[in-house]
Amino acid sequence: MNVHPIDYRYGSDEMRKIFEEEARLRKMVEVEIALINALHEMGKVPESAYKEAAQKAKKVELKRVREIEKEVNHDVMAMVLSLSEQCSPETAKYIHLSATSYDIVDSALALQMKEALTIIIKKGKVVLADIIKIAEKHDKQIMIGRTHGQHATPITLGFKFANYAQKIGEDLDRLEYDMKEHIQGKFSGAVGNYSVQKTFEIDGLEEVILNKLEIKPAEISTQVVARENIARIVCDIAILAATLEQIAKEIRNLQRTEIGEVSEGFGKKQVGSSAMPQKRNPINCENICSNARVVRSTVYPVLENIALEHERDLTNSASERTILPTVFVITDDMLERTHKVLNTLEVYPQKMKQNVGITQGRIMAENVMSGLVKKGVERQKAHELLRKASTESLKQNKPMKEILKQDKELMKLITPEELEKMMDPEQYVGLAVEKIYKITKKWKKCL
Repeated sequence: MNVHPIDYRYGSDEMRKIFEEEARLRKMVEVEIALINALHEMGKVPESAYKEAAQKAKKVELKRVREIEKEVNHDVMAMVLSLSEQCSPETAKYIHLSATSYDIVDSALALQMKEALTIIIKKGKVVLADIIKIAEKHDKQIMIGRTHGQHATPITLGFKFANYAQKIGEDLDRLEYDMKEHIQGKFSGAVGNYSVQKTFEIDGLEEVILNKLEIKPAEISTQVVARENIARIVCDIAILAATLEQIAKEIRNLQRTEIGEVSEGFGKKQVGSSAMPQKRNPINCENICSNARVVRSTVYPVLENIALEHERDLTNSASERTILPTVFVITDDMLERTHKVLNTLEVYPQKMKQNVGITQGRIMAENVMSGLVKKGVERQKAHELLRKASTESLKQNKPMKEILKQDKELMKLITPEELEKMMDPEQYVGLAVEKIYKITKKWKKCL
């Protein structure tokens, strides 16, 4: 029976399978077999024992592990006993030799996170490619830039998306670094000092095992790998989720009826409202924004998990079982929805042009001010002149150009032709287009 929405509504099957209980068990068994294999290679376990354990590992069943756990109240020991009972007594005595539970758990967790983070990065690059495509396609599409919810000066739609390309690119760079540096395993024993390995004269066992699993060993650990590692990964995923939210929120706002510059694609049979047939709601963008809150909510407990007592306590365990599937599955879903939104994004150039003209030229006040400064007018005087002209334009509901032309002193400094050029939004996007291609070229190399 499905209870949580990540079981059936959010994320891909590919991602969900990584965090299924069966998958977690299989990863722990894989680590156990890597351990006995390493012990065999170091001359501490007969080849026959390693081979039998590797073969019988396939017979370890979740149902049986659950039965044993009810008796022993310890999930790792339940797995160890289940594997042991599948093997002969001669082999069973070597199962879990020299290990502590979190040698198994943290190394298995590292395998899970490595798989999951690989998917996040892969899908993140798909989204980055989508953004680059939009940035270049609409490189010269003039639209109004907004600050504080107010019309500011012109930009291009491509420039807006070039900003997103930079953000997503940097987010993915950090996650790739996390993959390399912060996904770590350990085989250092009960308090991290390798005492059992010293007893059995198997120095270097950790390196042998983790090389087999292709996991980086922690340089030093207690009973557990430092939880700072997991916190860094989750925090960086939360930053990626926040960037996706920013993109989705902007599309939602630009889709407002009063703005209407872009919109989500809308299916032929899609329904926006059960009551209002005309509605075309930005449901995917709203979903992305909603789930970003869930991802962010995992940051607090994952930071709390850093400060474990002494060489460890168990306060991280329960919350991590919830945090990690949640953060990976929900972010996976956000990435897929973002890809869908960007691939079906509808752009309305005429509405953008119309909105640029809403303020009747007041958005060009900065450009006129700069033109006057170039003519020798003191900057603050020019600012005050344009402030007053903008106010009069708004009060009188007249184009600012007409207000300015009424200023005889001003028109002594500039010609009507110069004023026309200063008031042309097409001429005031600065280095937006050049910047777009500088950014897209940079991140194309990473795809």
